[in-house]
Amino acid sequence: MSGRGPSAAADTAAAAQARILATIRAIPPGQVRGYGEVAMLAGLPGRARLVARLLGGNQDPALPWHRVLRSDGRIAFPEGSRGFREQCQRLRAEGVAVQGGRVKRAPTPARDLDAALWGPQ
Repeated sequence: MSGRGPSAAADTAAAAQARILATIRAIPPGQVRGYGEVAMLAGLPGRARLVARLLGGNQDPALPWHRVLRSDGRIAFPEGSRGFREQCQRLRAEGVAVQGGRVKRAPTPARDLDAALWGPQ
């Protein structure tokens, strides 16, 4: 018998959700991240849909959900919807340029793992 039951699975899901929420809260004002990027930073690579599902059920008004976009910089809400307008408004209030429902993001520089691990400190 494995010691993993429904309680262990619920604990694992709760831990994943907590990591995702902490990652979203850590996005500085004026910056954005993609759903997949949030998942990766939370230690859950490949779980972009989990991030989207969690945000879809969010009840915390203090969570900066508006800083999370599709990987191509587009707002995920249908254009013209209440959510779309609110996300555009919140991003613009933080100084983020939103044009046509999209945020133009600077390319993320490629990270050299060897340099990060062994380079000068």
